[in-house]
Amino acid sequence: MPLETYHQALRLGQKDAKLYQSQGKDPYLQVMPEECERCTRREFLGVVDIPAHAIVGTQSDNRRLSFSPSFYPLIETRSEFSTKWVDLCDAHLSEGIRDPIKAIEYLHRYYVVEGHKRVSVLKFFGAVSIPGVVTRLIPDPSDDPEVVAYYEFLQFYRLTGINYLPFRRPGEYAELCKLLDYPDNASWSAEQIYTFRSFFYTFQDAFLGKGGNPDAVPEGLLVFLHIFGYQDSIHKLPADISRELESIRAEIENRLDQAGVILLLDTEAKRPLIHMSSPGPVCAAFLHGGDARVSGWVHAHEMGRRAMELSMDGQVRTLVYEDLVGDAAVTQAMEDAIAQGADVIFTTTPAMIAASVKAAVAHPEVKILNCSLNIAHPSIRTYYPRMYEAEFLKGALAGTLAPGGKVGYVADYPTYGTIASINAFARGVQMVNTRATVYLEWSQLAQGGHMERLTAAGVSYIDNLSMLTNDEYGILASDRLVAPDYAPHNRAITLCRWGEVYKKLMSRILDGRWKSDVHGSRATNYWWGMNQGVVDVICSRTLPDSTLQLMELLREALGSYRLLPFSGTLRRQDGQVVHRGRDSLSAEEILTMNWLASNVEGRLPEMDELTPKAQMLVRLQGVNREETP
Repeated sequence: MPLETYHQALRLGQKDAKLYQSQGKDPYLQVMPEECERCTRREFLGVVDIPAHAIVGTQSDNRRLSFSPSFYPLIETRSEFSTKWVDLCDAHLSEGIRDPIKAIEYLHRYYVVEGHKRVSVLKFFGAVSIPGVVTRLIPDPSDDPEVVAYYEFLQFYRLTGINYLPFRRPGEYAELCKLLDYPDNASWSAEQIYTFRSFFYTFQDAFLGKGGNPDAVPEGLLVFLHIFGYQDSIHKLPADISRELESIRAEIENRLDQAGVILLLDTEAKRPLIHMSSPGPVCAAFLHGGDARVSGWVHAHEMGRRAMELSMDGQVRTLVYEDLVGDAAVTQAMEDAIAQGADVIFTTTPAMIAASVKAAVAHPEVKILNCSLNIAHPSIRTYYPRMYEAEFLKGALAGTLAPGGKVGYVADYPTYGTIASINAFARGVQMVNTRATVYLEWSQLAQGGHMERLTAAGVSYIDNLSMLTNDEYGILASDRLVAPDYAPHNRAITLCRWGEVYKKLMSRILDGRWKSDVHGSRATNYWWGMNQGVVDVICSRTLPDSTLQLMELLREALGSYRLLPFSGTLRRQDGQVVHRGRDSLSAEEILTMNWLASNVEGRLPEMDELTPKAQMLVRLQGVNREETP
């Protein structure tokens, strides 16, 4: 019987080696990298349970050709090697292999010093872990993301003793602790370790059972916990986890591929030759976090919804849910909308992202869209106006009007798109007045006083956040350019025509273009602007005719892409050149800006300086402060 087992293992080894060779990879065991010899820090761990899948190679070259990359044997039968392998197999089946192997660990990977055949036999029989006497080699600190993540692992290991979860990107151990609702700087109790271990191996079995790559288990776990939660999942059966894994396949692929978001900047797309339209009107539900009677944001979306419904000639009927605070309320509203026949659901605030993704996973037949930017969830789609184009136009107007060259700008909080709006405004000011300065303030600072500080700075005009509405357009109503004495006439107002946004989105669903917007595992974000008729700037008629003519010329140039706010030489506050050349920054570079232009006086606020509500939104879609100079 053991000899037949060796024949099976040998066939697996030959198959494994051929597969690797066909992929242009080494068909034998990995050898410990040469850089390991340069590691000056060593840590003796004693006997530990080594995750079997993490044992990837051998310390020395003399054992390399005896095994395939998965540690299956490659030596033919009737050899001393095969005889010893068979004896170990017999010992394992009769009483178990008790002697620990000897191994070196480097960056989560284990290289065998002694006990290669023991590893081979135990891996063949599907061992989850293998006992071993381990020496850890610790690389010198560096900026390499894998090394940074490894040092985070060392801290995690000291607190938990867990060595079977190899994250290779910085911040993921802290992310895991947050998802578990455990402090990331405190030791775990024995009960917490036992409960997590039990859940992890149940999850791992389900993940591998779906054909997942063993190396992808940690990332898949994070995605799973983000959507389904830890406390709700720890008692699930493998079959339940397996079913849920299938429903979030796209979410996991997006994270593994680091695919991010595809920004769709235009409304044009090829219509399918054949598209089966719905037999009756499509039902679209709108979920709001506030009340349209008191919230300008909600009122603007509601005006957009009404405008869209009226323009669709009976093809769309709508449902409305307001004052939804918290995931439970949003989830309940979604379930109610789906029960009432909703085919499409719009959630109009980033605070609803988590509930939107969970509902999309549970109801793949329903199209769910969230009003936000740069959210990498392929299960839902996101949409937002390209506001920076209008801000560039208003910046040019402010630079024209401000005699002293001092202009104020009030932003709310540093989320995706906001920095682009600030810098576009500053670029517009600079285009007409190279010596002008933009004084930046934030309306959502806990200490307040932003308008007082701008007035004290002696600014001539202030671009200040304002919530306005208009029956014809359905306006977000973003910014208005005003004189600091609060003159009754605004110089310019940024309009977002939400009616156009919703009309264009529903049209894509109705005529079949919706399907063509998918790009592999990337999430889809509709980011439309002036050229699509979604964003505009309305100037006051009290402005001089020459100024109005200039604004019209600039508007036409922006709308036709002949004028690009972020082309040419761009410098940030410290004088460093960010971009050169006639071409513009890419859409992704514009969206993810985390630097301020050289003519901006101000800074990005720290998290603890913001109001609690602003902090919540920044955590959801804030710019990466770690890279900010």
